[in-house]
Amino acid sequence: MRSTRRSLQALVAVTAATMALAACSSEGGAQSEGGGGGGGGGGGAADQEFTIAMITHEAPGDTFWDKIRNGAEAAAANHNITLNYSNDPDAGAQATLIQNQVSSQVDGLAVTMPNPDAIGPAAQAAVEAGIPTVAFNAGGDAYKDFGILMYFGSNEDLAGQSVGSKISQDNPGKTVCVIQEQGQVQLEGRCAGVAKTAPDSEVLYVNGRDLPSVQQTIGAKLQQDTSIANIVTLGADIALASQKAIADAGSSAQVATFDLNADVAQQIQDGGIAFTVDQQPYVQGYMAVTSLWLNLTNGNDIGGGAPVLTGPSIVDSSNIEQIIPYTANNTR
Repeated sequence: MRSTRRSLQALVAVTAATMALAACSSEGGAQSEGGGGGGGGGGGAADQEFTIAMITHEAPGDTFWDKIRNGAEAAAANHNITLNYSNDPDAGAQATLIQNQVSSQVDGLAVTMPNPDAIGPAAQAAVEAGIPTVAFNAGGDAYKDFGILMYFGSNEDLAGQSVGSKISQDNPGKTVCVIQEQGQVQLEGRCAGVAKTAPDSEVLYVNGRDLPSVQQTIGAKLQQDTSIANIVTLGADIALASQKAIADAGSSAQVATFDLNADVAQQIQDGGIAFTVDQQPYVQGYMAVTSLWLNLTNGNDIGGGAPVLTGPSIVDSSNIEQIIPYTANNTR
């Protein structure tokens, strides 16, 4: 797991070096072609102003997206970008938001694709309109089908397999993988990966927009099946709800989760949560915006046609001390 983190740090370092070189090249007089959907004209990159739309499937109250937005806003501030952020957890409504931004002729577009069949055609329309488009966070297996340039996110199947392997080694036994939004490809992919390396596992669907309901559903499952040894959740808030469910049910199950916030980090430090898989959402938001700026000002295409992975990165008792300071400012 430490080698995974070192590899990711190396990737970020290489990417940062690429951005620095590109910035130097742009400041030396790189020109951006076209206007409206293709980018601004005239002057060096430092003099150019762009409008980039970021459209996600953020659900109300989900603090995970604070990190995405913090990263995106930091990149926008660094590169003289106006960031239009909007969100809707309904795939059809998210597609409409994309269509609206295409109609307004933004210079670049960054989208999440939890339901590629519903969202992909709207993103493809942006590509066909000459708007540089990247995907991030969800849709890593489908973005190329719609002509999208780049993708930034975790490999969900690999992440799920990493969780299943660690559970099988550290706390073998029956595992329940909790999905808070049925049908979202990235969440389904995580639990499918868990099942590959922790074969005694099953999926439990909950309503992730109602945390008391989440707690009740998990609690009922634990009372029904006292042999459950592990609860795997796919979001930090769901992990905390599952802890309460375990306590109420008098279960000895342990919690492992995906994603990280300050509360989960504290629970890992205190031993209440075994570990989490960090996909580094701040990096996803930052790179989605920065990659569009690089494409608009210098013609760069990061990743060489392959996804740029921001995870999976295991966070547990072995490395929580070095990570916990970053969780308070929503950059981890």
